[in-house]
Amino acid sequence: MATNRTFTMIKPDAVESGNIGNILQMITDAGFDIKAMKFTQLTEEQAKKFYEVHKERPFYQELVDYMISGPIVAAILEKDNAVADFRSLIGATDPTEAEEGTIRKKYAESKAKNAVHGSDSDENAKIEGDFHFSSDEVIG
Repeated sequence: MATNRTFTMIKPDAVESGNIGNILQMITDAGFDIKAMKFTQLTEEQAKKFYEVHKERPFYQELVDYMISGPIVAAILEKDNAVADFRSLIGATDPTEAEEGTIRKKYAESKAKNAVHGSDSDENAKIEGDFHFSSDEVIG
């Protein structure tokens, strides 16, 4: 059963290029309500834990290094069919393959520096949201 919440991070490349506001506008224009949000910077330990699922992949350390290279914006979003709708909004991981009008088509630099993270399942949305936010930081 689909839940109504998902998790996102605006990644260091999009923060550095000044696109926080543009991306948040696209998110709210698409009907998402922001239930929690913070501007923060991941430590190496936090990034390694968050991306632990990729630990055996060749890009793991590069991903960790990238995610600690600058601040991020973490957020919990709410909307009917949140995970699937947000994945559609952000577009393909590789911005050259992303559809026109998606966040990654507009703001991603490359497949590695792809502007935003979006949870890939309801289960991961809950895990990822809980990783970044305590229950008293989430509205509703």
